Amino acid sequence: MKNEAHARIKINKLLEEAGWRFFDNGKGKANILLENRVKITQELMDAWGNDYEETTDGSLDFLLLDSNDKPICVLEAKKESLHPLTAKEQARKYARSVDSRFIILSNGIIHFLWDLKKGNPKPIYQFPSADEIGAIKEWKPDRKALAQERISEDYIAKVQMPDYAQRPEWKGSVKDSKDFIWTNGLRFLRKYQIKAVEKLQESVKKGNDRFLFEMATGTGKTLTSAAVIRLFLRTENARRVLFLVDRLELEDQAWKAFTNYLKPDYSTFIYKEHKSDWRKADIIVTTIQSLMFNDKYRYYFKPTDFDLLISDESHRSISGNARAVFEYFHGYKLGLTATPKDYLKGVNIDKTRENDPREVERRLLRDTYSTFGCEGGDPTFRYSLLDGVKDGYLINPKVLDARTEITTQLLTDEGYAVTITNEEGEEEEEVFVSRDFEKKFFSEKTNSSFCQSFLDNALRDPITKEIGKSILFAVSQNHARKITEILNEFAEQLFPGKYNSDFAVQVTSQVADAQQMTINFTNNNLNGKTGWLEGYKSSKTRVCVTVGMMTTGYDCPDLLNICMMRPIFSPADFVQIKGRGTRKHTFEFIGKNDLGEEEKIQFEKEIFKLFDFFANCEYFEEKFDYDEKLNLPKPKKGNDGGEGDPRNLEKYTSYKPDPLLTVNEQTIGYEGMKIDRMLFKKFEDRIVMDDIIKKNVELGNWEQVVTHIQQEIFDKPDEYFDLEKLRKAAKIDRKVSIREVVEKIFGIIPKFKSKDELLEEEFTKFMSLYPPGEDVNIRALKYFFKAYIVDQDIRKIINAKDFHALQTNPTLTIAQFKKVDAKYREVIPGYIKDYINLKQFAA
Repeated sequence: MKNEAHARIKINKLLEEAGWRFFDNGKGKANILLENRVKITQELMDAWGNDYEETTDGSLDFLLLDSNDKPICVLEAKKESLHPLTAKEQARKYARSVDSRFIILSNGIIHFLWDLKKGNPKPIYQFPSADEIGAIKEWKPDRKALAQERISEDYIAKVQMPDYAQRPEWKGSVKDSKDFIWTNGLRFLRKYQIKAVEKLQESVKKGNDRFLFEMATGTGKTLTSAAVIRLFLRTENARRVLFLVDRLELEDQAWKAFTNYLKPDYSTFIYKEHKSDWRKADIIVTTIQSLMFNDKYRYYFKPTDFDLLISDESHRSISGNARAVFEYFHGYKLGLTATPKDYLKGVNIDKTRENDPREVERRLLRDTYSTFGCEGGDPTFRYSLLDGVKDGYLINPKVLDARTEITTQLLTDEGYAVTITNEEGEEEEEVFVSRDFEKKFFSEKTNSSFCQSFLDNALRDPITKEIGKSILFAVSQNHARKITEILNEFAEQLFPGKYNSDFAVQVTSQVADAQQMTINFTNNNLNGKTGWLEGYKSSKTRVCVTVGMMTTGYDCPDLLNICMMRPIFSPADFVQIKGRGTRKHTFEFIGKNDLGEEEKIQFEKEIFKLFDFFANCEYFEEKFDYDEKLNLPKPKKGNDGGEGDPRNLEKYTSYKPDPLLTVNEQTIGYEGMKIDRMLFKKFEDRIVMDDIIKKNVELGNWEQVVTHIQQEIFDKPDEYFDLEKLRKAAKIDRKVSIREVVEKIFGIIPKFKSKDELLEEEFTKFMSLYPPGEDVNIRALKYFFKAYIVDQDIRKIINAKDFHALQTNPTLTIAQFKKVDAKYREVIPGYIKDYINLKQFAA
C-alpha cells in the first residue's frame, strides 16, 4: 500500500467539486484568493508543492468569496502530517479580520466547518458550496419562538380538523367524545407525549440542538414526532424535515401517519417515490439504507437540505458508520429509541468477550447516547414500559419459560454433545450450543414440542375461544416454514375442517406479498374472517410465523401470544419483539341474545403471553420473575429420528479414474479473454430486458431483485452467470454485490468504485465520527486503518496482540504500528469489526 501525501491536490479537488474556482472560467470569475486578496496563478500554485511542503509552516490561508466578491469563508489548508485544528485560533483571528463568519479547516484527509456563531468546529465530508454557506448564513431560526410555543393535547387534532371543538358531536373533552374522535381518526396527545415535547423545548432554550427520546414500544413515538415536526415547521425553526427509518415497512407506515396527522398544513413524501421532486415536500421519509448505499446521501443531497433530522429507533438506524449519514446534515437532530441504555443489567461487561453480542449491543447503545449528547445515560425524555403500565396505557406480559431436554443442554456452558462416526469409522463428540439451533443442529422432535406446548398454553380469544392471534419468531426462513407446517398439521387434528392449512402462515421476505400479509393480519382479514363466530371481526389465520419482518414498528393491538422459538442476542430485538404485545385492546362483538335483542359483548385485553423457549428473559434479566414454568414433552430417543444426525451428508465423492486427455497452455494478456469482456454486456442485456427486475428496481424492492437474479438468472446452462465472473469481466479489484451490479446497469451509480476509493471513503467516515486530537499522527492512522481492513494476517496479529510478529511483517512494521496513537490501536479494530463489511474488499 502507498502512503503518499497529496494534501494540495485533494483540497483543490474538494474545492472544485463544491463549485469554488481558482481561475476565471466559463462558469464565472475566480472566487478563491490568497490572504490579502492576492490572485492565484498556476505557477504560484505549483510552487506550493503537492503537500504544501514548500510553504511557510506547511499551510496556506485561502479567502473564499460570495457572488458579490465579499469574503464568506476562510479556508485554512494544512499539509497531511499537520492536524487541521492546530490552526484553529490563527484561522479565527484571520476570519474576524476579514469579517467572515465561516472557516474550513483541512489537511486533505479530515475537514472541519466552523460557524463562529455556533460553538465548535464540526467534522464534514465535503466542502460546502457558496450557496450552502449562504443558506446557513441567511437562515435565522427563532429558538425563542420554539421554546415558547404552547403544546396542548389538541396540537395535532387542530391540524386534522381545525373546527373540531365547534362540531356538535364534540362533548367538551376527550373522555366524553371517544366515538367522535374514533370516527374522525383524530389524535390527541397524552400527558407524557406533551411532556416529551416540552422537555425538548427546555433543551433548545439551553442552547442544545440534539435530543433523545427513550420511549417504550406502544407509547406513540410517531405521534410525538409529528408534534415535534409541527413545532419546528410552525415556528420556522425548520424548512424541511428528514425522518429516517431502518425498514421498508416503517417507511410506508411513517408516511401514512404523518400524512394523516399533519395534512393539509404539511406534505410528506417517501424519497424513493419522489426522487425528482422531493424538494416540494415539507417532510421526507426514507430508510437509512437507501441513503447509505454507495454513499447516495453525499451525491444527491446538500448538508443544508434538512433543518431537523429524526431517527426512528436510532439505536439501529444510525449505529456505526450509518451515523455518518446523520452527521452529514446540519440542523437539529432527534433520536427515538425503545431500548433503555441500562437494559443489559444482568450482563457482566468485564467478563464478556469483545465479539459477544451483548458487548456489541452495549457499544451501539453507548454510541447512540453519545451521538445525542447524553453520555451520562439520561435522555432528553424517558417514558418506560413500567411507566406505561402504571399509567394504564400498556400491559405487561405473562412470561412462560419453556425448555426441552435438548434446549436445556444447548443453553448450558457445556452445550449439547452428540457422538458421531467420522469418515475413518472412529467415534467423536460434536458439541452444539443454543446459537446452533436450526443452523447446525436440527431436531424435528424439538420443534414439535415447541408447537405442542404453544397450542396447549396459548391465550384464547375471549369472544370465540379459539387460539388468540399470535406471532412466532423463528431462527430462519427455513425454520419458519417447518414451524408453519407443524402448526397446521396440529391444528387440523385439534380443529378438523376449521382452517384448511390457514391456521398458521409463513410471513418472511421470501414469501410473495408478505408485507401485505402483515397488513391483513392487523386488519383481521388474513385469509378471510374467522369461521368460529359469524360477524366477529377477527382473522381466520391465527398465527404468523416470521423471522424479523414483524418486529420493529408493527402495530397489531389484539395480539395475545408472542412466541420466541429462537435464541435472541440483541436487547433491541428482544424489547421490540416483546413490545408487539404490550398495546391495550378491547375485544368487542355485537350480536343477539337468546331473546333476539341486540347485545354488545366486550372484554379488555389485560395480559398477553410471552413464550420463551430459549431462556431469553433470563439472558437479559438475571433475576426475572417468571410467572409460569412449563415441563415440555420429552423427545423420544432411539432410531426413530428423535435426535437425528447433525452432519451434512449431501456430498458425493467419485473414485473413478478420469485422466487428462489433452493439455493446451495459453497466456492471457491484460485485456483478458473476449468472452470475459462480453460476459458483462450479455448480463447487462439480460437484466434490462427483465420486466420483473425493472419493476422492482423502480419500486426499490432490492430483496426481490436479488432473489429473482439468484433463482432465475445465476448458474443457468445458457451462460452460467455468477458474481465472480461478472467481477472479473468488469475488471473490478474487489468483491461486489448483486445490488451494486444492477445499480451500475441501470445508471443509478456512475461506476464501480475501486478498492482504494472505498478505503478512502471508509476512512473519511471514521475520521468524522472519531476526530483525532492535534497530537495524533493522521497518516499513521490511515495506513493502519487500511492495512487492518485488507490484510487478514494483520488482523490476526492485532487481535491476538502478537505484536512481535510485526517485526517481520511486510505490510505493517512495528515502527509503523508504534506511530499509531494508543487509543486508536483499540478503536480502529473495534470499529472495523462492528461496522465494515470486510468481504467487499476481498479480490
